[in-house]
Amino acid sequence: MFEKIHRRMLRLRARLGSFWSVALGVVYLFFVFIIGIAFYMGYEDWDFTSSFYMVVITLSTVGFMEVNQLSDPGRIFTSFLIMGGVGGFVYIAGAFAQVLIDGRLQILWGKHKMLKEISKLRDHFIICGHGRIGSIVVQEILAEGHDVVVIEQDPDLIDKMEQDGILCIDGDATSDEVLLTAGLLHAKSLISALTSEAANVYVTLTARQLNPNITIVARAGDKSHISRLELAGADRVVLPHFIGGLRMAQNVLRPTVTNFLELAVRGGIDLQMEELEVTPDSELCELDLIESKIRPRFNLIIIAIKTGTGEMVFNPGPKEVIHAYDTLLAVGKKSNLNEIKEIL
Repeated sequence: MFEKIHRRMLRLRARLGSFWSVALGVVYLFFVFIIGIAFYMGYEDWDFTSSFYMVVITLSTVGFMEVNQLSDPGRIFTSFLIMGGVGGFVYIAGAFAQVLIDGRLQILWGKHKMLKEISKLRDHFIICGHGRIGSIVVQEILAEGHDVVVIEQDPDLIDKMEQDGILCIDGDATSDEVLLTAGLLHAKSLISALTSEAANVYVTLTARQLNPNITIVARAGDKSHISRLELAGADRVVLPHFIGGLRMAQNVLRPTVTNFLELAVRGGIDLQMEELEVTPDSELCELDLIESKIRPRFNLIIIAIKTGTGEMVFNPGPKEVIHAYDTLLAVGKKSNLNEIKEIL
């Protein structure tokens, strides 16, 4: 129950944005108002109208006379009521002034429209950091036609992304508010590609707490950091330098295979390698590869099957049965891959 309330509050906070502080101030004054009326009616034995009027003139500090004679405890309570009311009004005024300032800056910088567009995204990708690694990740995901939101603090990189039409947020990726503004609760995946190992751990931990269902991929600079990122909640940990070294070695040892895989994955030719997840309602469920007629019907080659339990079956035989939640690793033309997705 408390978890549901917490998640609803997070959604409301993300929706209100800069107005969140103003809303808190209004709620605070509302409770002060109710407490004041309840005290005068309960302790001083006044009627509702007199109690309501007394709270209004007290919180507004207009300086009118007391409605009725107050007891000593009543005067003490009224003194605290004045201080609480004045503090609440000052807080709301400051929060509202901040909203006006932020609103003007957003209009000048064209960010208001961008934030509104980000709030409408669903199943998008959040990239933390737009450096050497993050920028490549962004371009690859955009090339596949997916929505991307980048969180970055470097003003020069922010300006460049805005010029390129990339949705971005100027802020600290370790901040709950920034992650929520990026649409964390509705995102499909988050990639933490920051240069700081500590920041990647903190982003991973925060994102996992705010959205337990999101897929998180984190960058690591050393193998010793993998366990920490996994404990923080990362689904996968990538070591860019390690992968780069492997790719260079494979280019020397198996250049033809490496070139083919790169073309198949990146779509340099009309041939692509794709992951196809089988849903329980798919017509392929509980059929073996021959019965499914994937090869003659769609002209696709199934080179591996990842079962729902995570087991990998490489070069599956013709009698290998397809189950719900299996992932088929298929190779073929883009048009054929798109066609088979319609029956999955």
